[in-house]
Amino acid sequence: MKFVRFEVGERTASGILTGEEIIELDGDFYGILKTAGKSHAVSRVKLLAPCVPSKIVAVGLNYRDHAAEMRLAVPGEPVVFLKPPTSVIGPGGTIIYPAMSEQVDYEAELGVVIKNRITGINPDQSKDNILGYTCANDVTARDLQKKDGQWTRAKSFDTFCPVGPWIESELDTRDLLIESYLNGKRRQSSRTSQLIFPVSYLVSFISRIMTLAPGDLIITGTPAGIGSMKPGDDIEVRIEGLGSLKNTIAK
Repeated sequence: MKFVRFEVGERTASGILTGEEIIELDGDFYGILKTAGKSHAVSRVKLLAPCVPSKIVAVGLNYRDHAAEMRLAVPGEPVVFLKPPTSVIGPGGTIIYPAMSEQVDYEAELGVVIKNRITGINPDQSKDNILGYTCANDVTARDLQKKDGQWTRAKSFDTFCPVGPWIESELDTRDLLIESYLNGKRRQSSRTSQLIFPVSYLVSFISRIMTLAPGDLIITGTPAGIGSMKPGDDIEVRIEGLGSLKNTIAK
């Protein structure tokens, strides 16, 4: 099932995507699903980021090929950090190149959207507490990351977390193709089987650090091939079964 958030007229609504039509829901996706008795053609609405997280928990250095690319040891436990909810934009949104940075990078990532309020769960409980999966881009001011010696400023600018275009609730994430394309040229290509820490482990691990709420987003790390973008560029994240997340870069 594909869940979307969308803007129609002056309203924001949630729905289920079926082909080229959206069945509008009465409420959101996190409780009992109830339709609102309305449907909309996808071409007549604006798709928004499919979740509105209270926090975004990101995982660094979580692909074996990326660790090798960076010549870094495989971590013994997940390296986690936070991105603010104000960094979220949806499909088709514009990534704003901050004036204080001279190197802004793309990072294609698998996103995990939390379904329930959870604390301290075991890995085998993770699946029942995941609403679904989406494409994400962990945009990073790489020069500021190196300058600061920590990641908060580099990861936190407004528009630095594109998400979408939908949340897929039924997906086996163990071996999916994940790619990024800059101006139509492939820059990253790997598979989620390269993840050092799989999704179920990550959800459990993070829930033992902080309470996760419905709609919270975990982005699970990026594979090899990260690189820089400049104003005027187009960046696309593609994940098997999750469609395509396209955004543009501007000053």
